[in-house]
Amino acid sequence: MRDRLPGPDVRKGCQAKGRHFESALEGKTIVTSAGATSTEKNKSPPYLAATCAGLGVLLIYILTLAPTTAWWDTSEYIATGYTLGIPHPPGNPLFVVLARTWTLLLEPFGLSPAVCVNLLAATTSAGAFFFFFLIAHRALFRAFGNYGRARVGAGAAVLIGATAYTVWSQSNANEKVYTVSLLVVAAVSWLVVRWQDLAGQPGRERRIVAAVYLMALGSTSHLMSVLPAAAVVVFAGLVHRQLLVDRSFLFRCALAVVVGLSFNFFLPIRASQRPVINEGDPLCDGFVEAAAAIYTHGRAGCPALAESLKREQYQKPPVSERMSPFGHQLHNYFQYFDWQWSRGLDPDEPASPRRLPFTLGFLVLGVAGFMTVWRGDRNTGVYFGILMLTLSLGLVYYLNFRYGYSLAPEVTGPQTHEVRERDYFFLIGFALWGVMAGVGLSALWLWLRKRLKYQLVAAPVLGLAAVPLILNLSWASRAGDFAARDWAYDLLNSVEPYGVLFTNGDNDTFPLWYLQEVEGTRRDVTVVVVEYLRTDWYPRQLRELTSPDRQRPYVPVGEDLFPVPEPPTRSVVGLTDEQIGRVVGGPLPDSIRMRLGRSVVAFPAGMILDRKHRIALSMIGSAISERPVYFAGRAGVMADLGLSPWGVREGLASKLVVRDLEGPQPPSYRLAPPELGGGWVDYTRTTRLVDHVYRYRGLLDREVWPDASTVNIPIQYYLMTGALASVAEEEGDRESARRYAEMSRGFTEAALGGSAATRSR
Repeated sequence: MRDRLPGPDVRKGCQAKGRHFESALEGKTIVTSAGATSTEKNKSPPYLAATCAGLGVLLIYILTLAPTTAWWDTSEYIATGYTLGIPHPPGNPLFVVLARTWTLLLEPFGLSPAVCVNLLAATTSAGAFFFFFLIAHRALFRAFGNYGRARVGAGAAVLIGATAYTVWSQSNANEKVYTVSLLVVAAVSWLVVRWQDLAGQPGRERRIVAAVYLMALGSTSHLMSVLPAAAVVVFAGLVHRQLLVDRSFLFRCALAVVVGLSFNFFLPIRASQRPVINEGDPLCDGFVEAAAAIYTHGRAGCPALAESLKREQYQKPPVSERMSPFGHQLHNYFQYFDWQWSRGLDPDEPASPRRLPFTLGFLVLGVAGFMTVWRGDRNTGVYFGILMLTLSLGLVYYLNFRYGYSLAPEVTGPQTHEVRERDYFFLIGFALWGVMAGVGLSALWLWLRKRLKYQLVAAPVLGLAAVPLILNLSWASRAGDFAARDWAYDLLNSVEPYGVLFTNGDNDTFPLWYLQEVEGTRRDVTVVVVEYLRTDWYPRQLRELTSPDRQRPYVPVGEDLFPVPEPPTRSVVGLTDEQIGRVVGGPLPDSIRMRLGRSVVAFPAGMILDRKHRIALSMIGSAISERPVYFAGRAGVMADLGLSPWGVREGLASKLVVRDLEGPQPPSYRLAPPELGGGWVDYTRTTRLVDHVYRYRGLLDREVWPDASTVNIPIQYYLMTGALASVAEEEGDRESARRYAEMSRGFTEAALGGSAATRSR
């Protein structure tokens, strides 16, 4: 039987105590803003249905999960999570500990550490959509008053949000730590709306305190977790203004912040234990100065920890100094928004006419979703409106990007463009917009049901929720992609025992760290990130890690390519701390001559050499007598230092070979054609690597290569195999020439975006 509404006296009493009438009667009769009345008794939020929705999302991510590491920061985070290392500033201690704990929990299932950490990304995203389901259901129930149909609509909302391109592609490989922040933001949002719904219940403020704690704790993974803060404050003021001046409540919130931020103490504690990956080396002399740095966010206290927390290594200008026009930055944001709903329709990166109908459609549905939330509860509508503005326009302004990686090609010059696409920064906003688009779609479905004679005719409208799933699948899936792992394997095994390998950026560095620290492959190789030589801490770490007592031994991998030599007797860095601190960049005051065998490389006075170049030259001079020196390609730092003429390609790496360039060369050396990079190739060594050592999973026969900023990887394979084909043809080995030429064409197709992309063009 229907419960009766309380009489006027009860209502007046509730209002006198500042309680929200409908919320106070949750579980009884609910009067919605649309005027509908629910007769369903004792209805709590649909936690079971939300769990099923979250598991469904997790299944999608598992089916498209990366089987190993991936490009960019994936390898760094897997390696630091596995070893409890310290990744790049701000160090992400919460993520590192979560990743290590998660890996240990899944260890009995026999999963690799890479799969475990990728599953962490999938699970945290799926957890976020558990909360988004509850939020979407609440909005639809309040607006339309049908509990069961609201569950169907919430399911559609979750499907759209979870399969938005950036959300999906960041959830099946742990490229960033942002899925943890996604979970935090979703949980915080649910906590605050539940706080409003439980008006009149004792202790309900604990939910706001918990939300504050989650934001503080989440900030020790990434500051993105604090983005709901402004929306939370405004929402709390709208619902219960007195709470914002309640001293007891504010004290509990402050205590929650102190406890949450305390996770940052992991950084100096772990740095003192000297892990192999220890970026920024945030070591402190004591607790007090570490606490000062943590609780002032780097404005005081321990200098190393303060610099790490403030990310001073990246030297971003203040937001008042725009790195590109704000109008262009908004254009860049729209480009990424355009990707979310139908990425597979067009391989080109700029906003596409083919994708535009879907982009505009989901834009309109998202607006309708926010209006539906407003219709059901204006306070909640304000909360999500502020949150969405923060996650879009606010982030665009704060992040202050350079020109987009694939935009404004007419703008040229050093450091005018971002080095890659930055859509992942807007992951949370795209997830939220997708959920709101699903709410808008469900509102359309429910509206049509009321107005059509045959209600089933409205059902196909919900099928639009599957559009992102279908049109993003080929681009977002990481299933079967071993490209980054095999690139690292191939590059490391190009280097002789105890070699020094100078790298140029993230993608020829982090996968090597993964292979060394997680899989234990070729730990004897010293990988030198040239850009990090700008700092003081990195040369010191290299000196420490390559000292005779810490130098890791050479362990052959597969075919025994090299004889096992004696370990080096000294470090690759011969400079003292004082000498490292004195190295500066700029014009050379005097000429420098560096002898390589019977040849000399001259650096004339006035030539500009950065600090990183000078330290690299010092390292080469210290190491070359007992360690082979390699570069990840003849371009980059090898070319900057004028050493390319002495480079000899051995597979994917270029070895610095001390020899007389004017005299006869070793019999295995061949010159590559200029159109294939030119320079000398050790034909015997390279063919042995290509035919018997290297692996190419995800590099050959690639259907989609989604990231244009990493195409230099297959290009390197193309240049290598193309040079081998040319040499084989000259020497009359037609079978080898045909085979290498076929491989070269396959790598070319990958570099052009894969077979699907080339067909669509």
